[in-house]
Amino acid sequence: MTIDRLRALGSHALLALTAVVCVFPIYWLFATALRRPEDINSLAPVPWPLSLDNYADAAHKVDIAGLLANTFVVAALSTVGQLLVALLASYAFAMYTFPLQRLLYLAFVGTWLVPFQVTMLPNYILISRLGLLDSLVGVVLPTLCSALGVLLLRQHMAAFPKELVAAAKIDGRNSWSILWTVVVPNLRPALSALAILLFITAWNEYFWPAVLLRRSNGVLQLGLRSFMGTEGEQWGPMMAVASLACLPVLVLYLLLQRQIVNAFVRSGLK
Repeated sequence: MTIDRLRALGSHALLALTAVVCVFPIYWLFATALRRPEDINSLAPVPWPLSLDNYADAAHKVDIAGLLANTFVVAALSTVGQLLVALLASYAFAMYTFPLQRLLYLAFVGTWLVPFQVTMLPNYILISRLGLLDSLVGVVLPTLCSALGVLLLRQHMAAFPKELVAAAKIDGRNSWSILWTVVVPNLRPALSALAILLFITAWNEYFWPAVLLRRSNGVLQLGLRSFMGTEGEQWGPMMAVASLACLPVLVLYLLLQRQIVNAFVRSGLK
């Protein structure tokens, strides 16, 4: 066996081991959720016999369908809003020249380095004065501007062939038409990759909804608190709800796996 084959086998073995380490927590999550309540503390690697009692108990205590719907609405609105703002801002920064352009761009991107805990109180006061406390709109509103999205899309806008833009202007198209008919169709891989990142981030968000929503079951992540109490945690129902929280993202990845890989490879996003 040649040295190159040994190196290839070693690389594949390392990748396989890494995959097992990454997948095992997800497997254990579903395995715990599918155990019988009396076997919830079992360390057996395979749950048997399988049981849906934990899911039934979770559905009896919280409105799982409502939590899933609320979480999807928040994640979808946040993703669409951030994509729209990032697209318009990055187009302006890349295609136009105006005073203090670089300084404004650096200041805009610099907000990405500010922890959310710093802006949490001003955001909370603003949402309170707008009368949007304990509402999904209040959760979405402060997330509509993404410095990360502007940073990533601006790089692609800057590398976009200026000849295509010039040709579109010669054809008599205005800036708005050029953006949606020329630039956006050629940035679909980058937009797809960014949309996936933003959706997963919004879906997994816990801190801001926990601050803003007074109800314990506003979104799916907050519904997990219903199974935590002074008498101990109800691990079975908690793992059942947590598995449902992971399921939509896993299904999305399985369905769009090829598109996701192509988006990251072809668009150059890291």
